[in-house]
Amino acid sequence: MAVRGSYFPYHHGLGSRSRVLRRDPTPAERKLWFEFLRDLPLKITRQKPLGRFIADFYCAARKLIVEIDGDSHFTAAGQQYDAARTAALNNKGLKIVRFTNEDVLQRFEAVCLEIAAALDEAKKT
Repeated sequence: MAVRGSYFPYHHGLGSRSRVLRRDPTPAERKLWFEFLRDLPLKITRQKPLGRFIADFYCAARKLIVEIDGDSHFTAAGQQYDAARTAALNNKGLKIVRFTNEDVLQRFEAVCLEIAAALDEAKKT
């Protein structure tokens, strides 16, 4: 299934889970959303179901996913899952940029600049 326009088919069972995640963001997700992403001129969606996954933040116009990784991503199982997830989403034409919770909370301006650069770069492709 290819991405067509801004619509990306997803498993409908993920809708309720994504609503829960939007209501209860991590401190890093909350900071990134309220202090940067929601004010961008591009539409960014929080906790967006894509295929069989949920992206932390998604810009359909640029086919870019921003992931904020917490502790569960640093286990062997978490890293294996993330690698498979990244490969599956890349195969659908989506690009993923990843940051840790600590990156967002400790290097906020640098993270924002990296996201802006990724959005700009995705515009060129």
